[in-house]
Amino acid sequence: MFEQAFKNIDDVLRKEAGCTTELDYTEQTSWLLFLKYLDGLEQDKAMEAELEGKPYSFLLGTAFRWDTWAAPKGADGRIDHNRALSGDDLHDFVDGKLFPYLHGFKRRASGPDTLEYKIGEIFGEIKNKIHSGYNLREIIDHIDELRFRSQTEKHELSHLYEAKIRNMGNAGRNGGEYYTPRPLIRAMVRVVKPRIGERIYDGAVGSAGFLCEAFDYLKQQPNLTTSDLKTLQERTFYGKEKKSLAYVIAIMNMILHGIEAPNIAHTNTLTESLSDIQDRDRFDVILANPPFGGKERKEVQQNFPIRTGETAFLFLQHFIKMLKAGGRAGVVIKNTFLSNTDNASVSLRKLLLESCNLHTILDCPGGTFQGAGVKTVVLFFEKGAPTRKTWFYQLDPGRNLGKTNPLNDADLAEFVERQQTFADSPKSWSVDAAGIDPATWDLSVKNPNGGEVVIHRSPLAIMDEIAALDAESADVLATIRELLGSNRAEEPSGMRSR
Repeated sequence: MFEQAFKNIDDVLRKEAGCTTELDYTEQTSWLLFLKYLDGLEQDKAMEAELEGKPYSFLLGTAFRWDTWAAPKGADGRIDHNRALSGDDLHDFVDGKLFPYLHGFKRRASGPDTLEYKIGEIFGEIKNKIHSGYNLREIIDHIDELRFRSQTEKHELSHLYEAKIRNMGNAGRNGGEYYTPRPLIRAMVRVVKPRIGERIYDGAVGSAGFLCEAFDYLKQQPNLTTSDLKTLQERTFYGKEKKSLAYVIAIMNMILHGIEAPNIAHTNTLTESLSDIQDRDRFDVILANPPFGGKERKEVQQNFPIRTGETAFLFLQHFIKMLKAGGRAGVVIKNTFLSNTDNASVSLRKLLLESCNLHTILDCPGGTFQGAGVKTVVLFFEKGAPTRKTWFYQLDPGRNLGKTNPLNDADLAEFVERQQTFADSPKSWSVDAAGIDPATWDLSVKNPNGGEVVIHRSPLAIMDEIAALDAESADVLATIRELLGSNRAEEPSGMRSR
């Protein structure tokens, strides 16, 4: 229903000098979508209040509401272009009045958990990159076609927005941080099995894919009460995000999935000292894919008992600390974590195995994360008891993964099924923690079921084959040379090149 509107918006954004990549397209679409959504939300709340005979106080002043500056309607319900701003008037209003007004909500909000605070946070971090007021007018007209009222409409919009995030993730290195393949996330959620009433956390939230998928999973549980739905809306999902663009996208993605005021904080998770974390700060479930390959400053590293510049290793320490006793986690990390011999890696593996039950390791094939260039594993663990046995599963979809052939839910179905009973198979096996070398705590993925034995040839045999191939090539070249010589001799002298 709305797919053409999204395509039309991108077509207009491609004409903008300030918007050059999918990152820009998604960012600019996001703030406009947010304001359109906010207008619908306020209209619904005003209608509910009227039915109950109560007054409703709009968050936004009249001049800054969508139906005033963006899409004033005539009697026929269509945009009245005589009253709607356009050109320089529209651009000047958005940059000079609208954004400063919305950013001011952060200062005026009663607290960081309020919708007002999030409005202020969003519009203090992003900028309007649509410099042509005429292009902006055209985009607004397309945005106004979108509706957020019914669950069907929200469902379709969320799928389209996920597609934009996926394209953004393929647009370059920076975007790739934000996108984790949704089939992998869904498999992780099914293994961790969050329950209604549990608090779920992602400290490296990116586009909020883990929180959105966990919300969809819990929403499908049978016999949900009104109280359960209120719990899901207000007291279940929590996240933190350092980067401005990812923060905006996370908020919008959760809104489109049906969470009205997402509990996402715009902060650098790693600047928080682990020693300051109290029991009230901890969570029942953690699902995350922390950025790997990044480096943190020395002063940030001081917050962690195991000092390292590797961002993902700092996040793993944070997640272990943030779990309640008995809490469950699924965390994506580079597969080199399992075998690196540096002090930080060894110490972190020791901490994980001694303080948590690392019950499952999913070994993902190359190409799982498009453009990442590294192999990954997923660690599933429960806090509160040391590891006794770890079940490994080596994921093999039977094909090379890539942009045109990505991971899908069927690829992970066997893993999810076998993980329930930790069943052995040609792709899965268990390792006793007692057999792990306490000097290295090495957890390398070594499938004992192996497959075909690779027989390596001796260097002498390889050299003999090279020599034989060289001799064969020389014979072929000699034959060609003879043919060329005989053809040249047969040419009339006047036909030869000079």
